Amino acid sequence: MVRPGPFSVRDPPAHLDPQNPFSAILVADSPTPEKETEVSPPSTPLVRSPLRGEVKRRGVLLAGWALFTAGMAAMVGVMGRFMFPNVLFEPPQEFKAGLPMEYTVDAVDTRFKASHGVWIVREPLGFYVLSTVCTHLGCTPNWLTADEKFKCPCHGSGFIKSGINVEGPAPRPLERYKVTFAEDGQLLIDKNVKFQSEKGQWTWPGAYLDFVG
Repeated sequence: MVRPGPFSVRDPPAHLDPQNPFSAILVADSPTPEKETEVSPPSTPLVRSPLRGEVKRRGVLLAGWALFTAGMAAMVGVMGRFMFPNVLFEPPQEFKAGLPMEYTVDAVDTRFKASHGVWIVREPLGFYVLSTVCTHLGCTPNWLTADEKFKCPCHGSGFIKSGINVEGPAPRPLERYKVTFAEDGQLLIDKNVKFQSEKGQWTWPGAYLDFVG
């Protein structure tokens, strides 16, 4: 009696074919498949997104720095204005206007109109100085030699040689400035002192300079 071995016909292994005598050889010679090794991709470090509070805090800091920078720039600008203030260069209010003999009798001298804003008028008995500011709205009239009057180009006010208003909307005569003699004999004009005809000031000392020569 044959004892059943590990490989008996009665109970063949599951991988042997009883009908194929070479199945055991084929199974023994067949290579065992190797298990494939899975290659995992390199791990990427995770970056944490900023939280809502962090984003808000960062925005507040940036806004604060922007405001600080703007404030510092404004402060520097103000300090610069104090260090370099705007200076308005105006002609002196008191100035010499030459010798009396340089002026023509019965004539209006316009040489100081642009530079000092005055007309100097010489009469046979002396001098007076008129302001070039129209008493209506402050425009500058022109002396018209042919018409013997000052005519304002803005609204048509007219003044005769003495400064009295005779036409247009000007409510009062032109103002006069103080005129005296300087130590060297020149005419000395002082625009700090004004004389108004409607207040009776044209008869005051300085409103008219006596001179016969």
